[in-house]
Amino acid sequence: MAAFLLPSCLPSSGRPALSVSRGVSARGRSASVLMASSMEDLDGDADIESKMGKEEVARVRSQELNVSIEEYPEWIREFLVPPIALKKRTDLKKIMVIGAGPIIIGQACEFDYSGTQACKALRDEGYSVVLVNSNPATIMTDNDTADRIYIEPLTIEVLEKIIAKERPDALLPTMGGQTALNLSTRLATEGILDKYDVELIGAKLDAIAKGEDRLLFRSAMEKIGVPCCPSVIVNSLQEADAAAEEIGSYPLIIRPAYTLGGTGGGIAYNPEEYLEIAKGGLDASPVTQILVEKSLLGWKEYELEVMRDGADNVVIVCSIENIDPMGVHTGDSITVAPTLTLTDKEYQRLRDMSIAIIREIGVDTGGSNIQFAVNPDNGDVIVIEMNPRVSRSSALASKATGFPIAKLAAKLSVGLSLADIQNDITLKTPASFEPTLDYIVTKVPRFAFEKFPGASSVLSTQMKAVGEAMAIGRTFRESIQKCFRSLETGRAGWGFDSKKKEFPTKEDLMAALRIPTPERIFYIFNAFELGLTVEEIYDISRYDPWVLHNLRSIYDTGMGLQGRLLEEIGAEELFEMKSMGFSDVQIAELCNVSETEVRQRRKALGLKPVYKTVDTCASEFEAYTPYLYSTYESTSVWGEDIAAGFSSEVPPPSGKNKVVILGGGPNRIGQGIEFDYCCVHACFELREQGFETVMINSNPETVSTDYDTSDRLYFEPLTLEDVVAVLEAEQPDGIIVQFGGQTPLKLAVPLQRYLASDEAKEAGLGHTKILGTSPDSIDAAEDRDRFAAILDELGIRQPANGLATSMAEAKDAADRIGYPVVVRPSYVLGGRGMEIVYDEEELAKYMTADVVVESEHPVLIDRFLTNATEVDVDALADSEGNVVIGGIMEHIEEAGIHSGDSACSLPTVSISYNAMVTIRGWSVALAKRLKVVGLMNIQWAVQGEDVYILEANPRASRTVTSAHYHSRSSRTELLILRH
Repeated sequence: MAAFLLPSCLPSSGRPALSVSRGVSARGRSASVLMASSMEDLDGDADIESKMGKEEVARVRSQELNVSIEEYPEWIREFLVPPIALKKRTDLKKIMVIGAGPIIIGQACEFDYSGTQACKALRDEGYSVVLVNSNPATIMTDNDTADRIYIEPLTIEVLEKIIAKERPDALLPTMGGQTALNLSTRLATEGILDKYDVELIGAKLDAIAKGEDRLLFRSAMEKIGVPCCPSVIVNSLQEADAAAEEIGSYPLIIRPAYTLGGTGGGIAYNPEEYLEIAKGGLDASPVTQILVEKSLLGWKEYELEVMRDGADNVVIVCSIENIDPMGVHTGDSITVAPTLTLTDKEYQRLRDMSIAIIREIGVDTGGSNIQFAVNPDNGDVIVIEMNPRVSRSSALASKATGFPIAKLAAKLSVGLSLADIQNDITLKTPASFEPTLDYIVTKVPRFAFEKFPGASSVLSTQMKAVGEAMAIGRTFRESIQKCFRSLETGRAGWGFDSKKKEFPTKEDLMAALRIPTPERIFYIFNAFELGLTVEEIYDISRYDPWVLHNLRSIYDTGMGLQGRLLEEIGAEELFEMKSMGFSDVQIAELCNVSETEVRQRRKALGLKPVYKTVDTCASEFEAYTPYLYSTYESTSVWGEDIAAGFSSEVPPPSGKNKVVILGGGPNRIGQGIEFDYCCVHACFELREQGFETVMINSNPETVSTDYDTSDRLYFEPLTLEDVVAVLEAEQPDGIIVQFGGQTPLKLAVPLQRYLASDEAKEAGLGHTKILGTSPDSIDAAEDRDRFAAILDELGIRQPANGLATSMAEAKDAADRIGYPVVVRPSYVLGGRGMEIVYDEEELAKYMTADVVVESEHPVLIDRFLTNATEVDVDALADSEGNVVIGGIMEHIEEAGIHSGDSACSLPTVSISYNAMVTIRGWSVALAKRLKVVGLMNIQWAVQGEDVYILEANPRASRTVTSAHYHSRSSRTELLILRH
């Protein structure tokens, strides 16, 4: 493959219409990477043929790619700049990587993905890797990830001891989020790195300081002529008062230095709010510094992911547009990639600024995230900030493009150049060949305000989202609708799903549209219903008109179907709806039929999704790593057979037994990185056992959605419609639902019902089974009546309990059991909707809450056991009835504190011998009776010598990782698959 850098200053006269990927040459000129095999536009161009000659054109098109610069005509040769190749550093032997520590808002499992990628990349290059992290629920801390792993507190004192013991040659500070960056900065400034002769790689200390310190960053931008927002650096409350007077008007934006996720920051609309936020920001900043900015509320926000190597080659990996206007943290905003509403001139300006910024800041070997604000009225551009490290957006950009930023950044940090590194997906193009997208990626954040009733749901510059979902489609409409149903919040798309909020008056709606909240984009549906125009909604909300016109198109199309009979809808009309992202559930809602009826009607008309590859190059080269998304697409002309035009890129059968693993979807409180850990180990073990693995997930933050974790990755919503479509395309032997938490578990019964149907047999899925614990056993553990009968049969004690589907039933049950009682919905995870209720008034309040009203299952009511100690048991069972207890954990907090919020001790410290014998015996008996095949988590309450069962979950739990590290067994969760 001949890859050269073609500067954009190439004259327009005589310049071929090449298919190129833009980059920046080491000589500092804006440029494009010219791939010889991409010169498909040369045919028939007389001007080009006259300059290059027909034989040269023919030779390039025949892909004789061993082309040297000297072989090109002189007129083009002078513009070709070969990327400078570098040599890998041989003076480094051992490299230390610092992880991100526990999951917090703003710093979640995307750093497990980044850190895992970095460690693997460094080991692949022959370096010994020392990893330090305090979070055991990560793939990053697995035995196979690094040579030496320390699960220790992330403090300067601990890190110095590890450095003194291990004596690494270098420290890579950019893979563990703000935690690792701040710790690395302190290790350097306090002289610890110099003391032990450790070099910072990836980003030097001065680059970190210039990127993170607000004053240094502003000075650097002034030096290169990049405009910043009018602002004042503040180091005390007295300076804060002066800053507000200097800027002169509210609202004001407060941004603390050296923090993540906007921690400590916010928007102040008056002096009282300003002083409160300023004080919090100064306290949150490790250097006691905040930036007070003039408000840019209503401007458009964009991000560019930029990479630079040691030879000064620069590539723009991905451009990201925030759908929400400025004033909403990018982690809380709906975002799309690539940018959709920039003109080419505006994009090129942002690109040029990004290149100048990364060079001036001095990030010489790695990636950076640079954020801009653009005034929609006049096109003015202002740089907001830069992260001189791998970020949350880096993980999103990696999944959106198939370009593994963390992996490449790690390789660049040890001396390789972008031209040296091969693209894993195409196996032909180098990393200097920028990704090209022929699809639209949408990210929608997930929030947990239902967990904190007193918390404000108004979005600001401080991040509040706990997770996110990503979806891919051929159009923005398809992509965003898929993403809304990926959130698992009950939404089937944008509107038309019985989730619409009603507003008493038009004024109430318009007031809600002004305030940024997670639900605001859905209120646009109400606005269209009330007759508001795109222009009126734009004036109120500042959503870009292009976005609003696309939402209007979805609204008009849906309204055109409302109330019609399903059999009246023809193939062309149904195809249009599916290509706009409408789900079967939405269409069923509009036509007042079931989802199954819509699916069967659609298939009868020959309408099925096709699967396209995320290949980094818009199909210019063959992809060798199947990373797929669904779309509805046809190349046929209407009036002909629509199905004939479908083309899918699913690889042919390999001949191996094939297993589909359902992931956990977006992170949320109660279902996070621990379940991704289990899904990844499932893939690893199955591949070792000779199975072909297929992963379905929608979470861009995770290791499970890395393209090399499984044999095939489908970035799809975890809904019945989307999972069934993948099953019909893949024809697997089995499906595993027990590793992704409650999300796939809730699909077990509907999937079993589908697999038992004639429809599934006609689709070739008569042989496909749900592996592990059967859906019937899962239902037996979740169904309170069935579970109680099993406990009575085994003689296992449980607290007095009851079921209720109404307030009257709940009152009767609580009166019989006696207050206080624990109330919760069935089929939930992480204690969602669970409360301790002390009287009838609190019970009535609970029974009218949305979380209960929306549940399809009855409310469970249990006697609350006072002065009891909770115990968690993780067990593993095989299909022959063998049961192994992997760990028994004692909760430090009293019963009533959720297990996910309680500190635990493993092994137990205060449970009596007799109680432990009872717990072990009943755990084994219950696993056998439920015919568990795989993992099971059981929660017990101990009062003295009395043991009560609280609940049993026949699936992976959040404590599996703790049991794993305690037992030091590798992948015990998958042993059952050998039976």
